[in-house]
Amino acid sequence: MVNPRGQSLAASTFPSPQAAAPKETVKFWRNPDLGDIELLKATYVTHSFSRHTHDSYAIGVIDAGVEEFTYRGATHRATANSLVIVHPGEVHTGHAGVPSGWQYRMFYPGVELLQQTYAELTDAVLTDGQQTIPYFPNPVIQDAELAGQLRRLHHALETASSRLECDSRFVWTFAQLIARHAERRCWIRSIRQENQAVQQVLRYLKSHYAEAISLDDLAKIANLKPLRLLRLFQREVGLPPHAYLVQLRVKQAKQLIGAGVPIAQAAFDTGFTDQSHLNRHFKRLMGVTPGQYALGCGAC
Repeated sequence: MVNPRGQSLAASTFPSPQAAAPKETVKFWRNPDLGDIELLKATYVTHSFSRHTHDSYAIGVIDAGVEEFTYRGATHRATANSLVIVHPGEVHTGHAGVPSGWQYRMFYPGVELLQQTYAELTDAVLTDGQQTIPYFPNPVIQDAELAGQLRRLHHALETASSRLECDSRFVWTFAQLIARHAERRCWIRSIRQENQAVQQVLRYLKSHYAEAISLDDLAKIANLKPLRLLRLFQREVGLPPHAYLVQLRVKQAKQLIGAGVPIAQAAFDTGFTDQSHLNRHFKRLMGVTPGQYALGCGAC
């Protein structure tokens, strides 16, 4: 790492990745000094992420094993020392690619955080009135040097290193990631705006997510036959309506839990039948249990 004056910032010694243990472990936390960025360190063996999206980027480094995931119509394999990048709003999955599972360190930076870094690199943020964001054409990247930088940054954030060190490592590391592997693209919403029927359904789901909703209810709102709505919704959103509703409920529960609302109450308020129902879906989509998430947020 080099500072603006050309002086070297020595990288702290970081242990080499170890072989993934057969036991699943998860650690989640947030860093309020970096836009409340969410971070995850985990070993997964049997856990499988359902099809889902993130409002933020999902960027990480594989420490050991192999992660396999579907993304943009293809299946990808990320081996040890690979970088993985998933864009906001893109439907994807995640599961072990080998029997021993995979071990990784993940960052979930908000769009604004990467836009800021991008702007410092390019001096141009607006294109046709739209904000540009870093676009990474390859979801799996081989870059051993950058993998090491991401590990050291993640370790610094995990061990509560000085704010100056964390800020410096973050700006430098993500600037390198963007400079080496990103293309310039405008911010494109994953849900296209031209289909008014789907937009009506989305607005309804977002306003009534805690209620019991039937497909017929949604079909009437869209003024479409149920099968036609299913096909259109799947094409536009990437998920069927029921899966989108579950994800929406999990996201709302996540906000409540992060604000200190008890898990059982959050489950009730977001339309889940009980706490165990929330627990099951929360873990499938987030990779951590509601309790682990609350602990990482300092909410319990």
